[in-house]
Amino acid sequence: MSRQMLAALFYAPGDVRLEERPVPEPGPGEIVLQIAAATTCGTDVKTYVRGHPLLFKNPPAGFGHEAAGIVAAVGPGVQGWKEGDAVVAANSAPCDRCFYCRRGRYSLCEDLLLLNGAYAEYLLVPARIVQRNLYRLPQGLSFTAAALTEPLACALHGVEASEIQPGDTVLIIGAGPLGLLLTAAARLAGARVLVSGHGEQRLALARQFGAEQTFETGPLSLEEQRILLREATPEGRGADVVIEAVGTPQTWELAVSLVRRGGLVNLFGGCASGTRISLETRPLHYDELTLKGVFHHTPTYFARALELIASGQIPVEALISARLPLAEAVTALRLLLQKQGVKYALIPPAFAQNLPGRASLAE
Repeated sequence: MSRQMLAALFYAPGDVRLEERPVPEPGPGEIVLQIAAATTCGTDVKTYVRGHPLLFKNPPAGFGHEAAGIVAAVGPGVQGWKEGDAVVAANSAPCDRCFYCRRGRYSLCEDLLLLNGAYAEYLLVPARIVQRNLYRLPQGLSFTAAALTEPLACALHGVEASEIQPGDTVLIIGAGPLGLLLTAAARLAGARVLVSGHGEQRLALARQFGAEQTFETGPLSLEEQRILLREATPEGRGADVVIEAVGTPQTWELAVSLVRRGGLVNLFGGCASGTRISLETRPLHYDELTLKGVFHHTPTYFARALELIASGQIPVEALISARLPLAEAVTALRLLLQKQGVKYALIPPAFAQNLPGRASLAE
């Protein structure tokens, strides 16, 4: 390995810098991953704008968390992995010891180890992730597709928590990357899926991923959205399940107004810290509504997501608007802030052959 690498570092909201940094050396139980492809995420975009309460307590820090590549070095004591293995590393691993882990609630682990730094040429993968949440790539699977395992794992968690039954009408508010993956996962669960959002590119992808109907709601007020979407549900009674995948207090409140009596609302999209919502108490009580939040993923969902991608059941690479050089990581974030594209794959220099010239946004 070379001694220096290119890496994106988060300094403050709006301040992500591409810098030369030393290539990490693996300690006991660790590996160094040479990244072949990293993909952008809605969480990355939100973090770029406003920071993140969990990820960046001590900046500067590595940025990005969806990546796949090749094992470049292994530390002492590592078993089952060798240099040259093609792998995808999850961005977390639970402790398996705390109150929540003992009850199988791994996404609530009191000592959840989170990994960032995917926007780089190399990434040091901690021992706990090596042991608990590192996966070999099936033959023929692209690095870009494998990098998308993490968001699909989150979507699978969200859909399973939504208790969807075959034939249910599921309304997904938001046609961003997670909204689209939730669409695909809900369709696999046997649901009739409706998706609201804005941007024809994203709504077309929602239909490709299994949405029966899509609704352009960008120009509409919240009340206009409520009327339109509720009328689209069977007999106008509301959806069996509503999944909010935007992450604003206003759309959280909208989601609750669109579920039928006895239905479930999954508040999946994370809102900014310190925000609040206001709900009418009567329907919560007398309509026996279920409201729940869903966070992150677990090793089980990650493994299942990789299987679905490798089998071609969910064509995740359709989400990639373009492949860009790693050096253009900040450009990718700014494009997403301007609502251009859905997701971008960032390709380090060593894998530049995966860049077909200067990829266009239409690809």
